[in-house]
Amino acid sequence: MNKKTYFLSDAHLGSRAIAHSRTQERRLVNFLDSIKHDAEAIYLLGDMFDFWYEFKTVVPKGYTRFLGKLSELTDQGIEIHFFIGNHDIWCGDYLTKECGLILHRAPLTVEIHGKEFYLAHGDGLGDADHSFKFLRMIFHSHTLQRLFSALHPRWSVEMGLTWAKHSRLKRENGKDPEYMGEDKEPLVRCTKEYLKMHPDINYFIYGHRHIMLDLMLSSTARLLILGDWINYFSYAVFDGEKMALEQFVEGESFREKPLP
Repeated sequence: MNKKTYFLSDAHLGSRAIAHSRTQERRLVNFLDSIKHDAEAIYLLGDMFDFWYEFKTVVPKGYTRFLGKLSELTDQGIEIHFFIGNHDIWCGDYLTKECGLILHRAPLTVEIHGKEFYLAHGDGLGDADHSFKFLRMIFHSHTLQRLFSALHPRWSVEMGLTWAKHSRLKRENGKDPEYMGEDKEPLVRCTKEYLKMHPDINYFIYGHRHIMLDLMLSSTARLLILGDWINYFSYAVFDGEKMALEQFVEGESFREKPLP
């Protein structure tokens, strides 16, 4: 049996804007359990937590089922790569030391079974929103992170969870805008430009946008946006030859209807 590589993102675990958060975490854990026999590697492409901030000796409470399952899988020798997103930027060494994850703070180009992959959460790539860029710069500031660390966790974690909740509720029905088309979608436009300078890349895979998209950019290059684990429960899987964008249903996996 060929070993497979899995890609998923945007669970936003712990979100106070998600009414089914406990069921959501269980479903994610069940999915991870279902792939443990054929998974070679798992790439978590950002925003797996709605807010995550590590202090020197303190991490946010909760997520025990998820973290326990990740630890079990890495103990079995499965590589798990964790990309920071715009909601879980503030990772220290807890996930690497305690759970065995491989942490990525920047986009990654990697070869998998002879194919070239470009992997990233997707925030900040081609987005012209100046307010978002400014906010992203603040969140990545080491100085401001140190100042935030000076606050007691009872205030700072509460502040982070509340901010994340309001950020999601500002969206219509709590969802991201629908796919805007090749000419307007920032990730698609940015990727097309990047492909001109890096024509050997076969797969571009992103999270962040909370839409499911499977788009051929050329005869050899393909772009996938992974959806999320809030509404779609979606993931991509590569078996060394074929790539598929799928959704997880308890007890089975099915191919999503044709995407735009």
